[in-house]
Amino acid sequence: MMRRREPVPFAFVAEADRFRSNVTPPPPERMSFGQLAGRWLLGLTIVAGLVGSLVIGMPALSLDHSSQQTQQSQASSGKR
Repeated sequence: MMRRREPVPFAFVAEADRFRSNVTPPPPERMSFGQLAGRWLLGLTIVAGLVGSLVIGMPALSLDHSSQQTQQSQASSGKR
């Protein structure tokens, strides 16, 4: 059996997806100087922390070839 499509009883429900308002929202408030300075300070703190951890961590990540050569040379010389 075929169902008959009945019109929507309220026309605005059918047109709700096409409705556009002509009212513009208010512009966003500008940040105060304190808020702006706080954001910059937080950003600089995060960047400084990342750079600092790289600077401190680089010696631990690098291979020290000089200590390996001295240990090998002592072991290969046959000294007891």
